[in-house]
Amino acid sequence: GFARAQIGTAALIAFSHGSNDAQKAMGIITLALLSAGEIATLDVPLWVKMACALSMSLGTAAGGWKIIKTMGTGIARLEPFSGCAVELTSSLVIFSATLLHLPVSTTHVVSGSIMGIGASNRVRSVRWGVARQMLMAWVLTIPLSAFTSGLFYIIAQKLF
Repeated sequence: GFARAQIGTAALIAFSHGSNDAQKAMGIITLALLSAGEIATLDVPLWVKMACALSMSLGTAAGGWKIIKTMGTGIARLEPFSGCAVELTSSLVIFSATLLHLPVSTTHVVSGSIMGIGASNRVRSVRWGVARQMLMAWVLTIPLSAFTSGLFYIIAQKLF
């Protein structure tokens, strides 16, 4: 049934996640190497690709389980059928964004899919309090990051 099908859709989402998220880290590291004069072109060195792949794997294994648990049970209860639908639609959205060279957050896409599937089943089945907390984190991330980086830049300018 759909529980077995989830093996395939889970593999598909892992592939799409890697295709979109790893390239962000690789780009930043490669740009830093180019800026420092360590490499002459924007070709991503093999060791950077391997380090990013390893880091993503270790990060998911070490700390990703809390996110996976929250998304799998904290937002809405998923059965194998709805889990397949979430993974398949999320994979298609993420991989489409990758093909269009658009960086997207796998967590945002998957959690949005879970909310959509949960709400289509029964609006009250979605734990909207958890969804509200996630939304607040998303909304605050960019302005807080901008403020913090600006503050550190000003401090660094004064010190150096």
